[in-house]
Amino acid sequence: MQTTQIKIDGMTCMGCVNSVKAVLEKISGVSQADVSLEQAQATIQYDASVTSETQLKQAIEDAGFDVID
Repeated sequence: MQTTQIKIDGMTCMGCVNSVKAVLEKISGVSQADVSLEQAQATIQYDASVTSETQLKQAIEDAGFDVID
């Protein structure tokens, strides 16, 4: 398992947090996704042999939020 933190812009409420968490948890290989509105980031545990950080970032962007590199 790998853990990554992804900074996210555009989350304004708990509904946004729940949306990001839901899209991340649907990705095969993701075992846990913790999303913080206050820190504007997601901490994700995932299996790198199944998915990649690039795929995680793309899912967040597809949900309508911006990833900050």
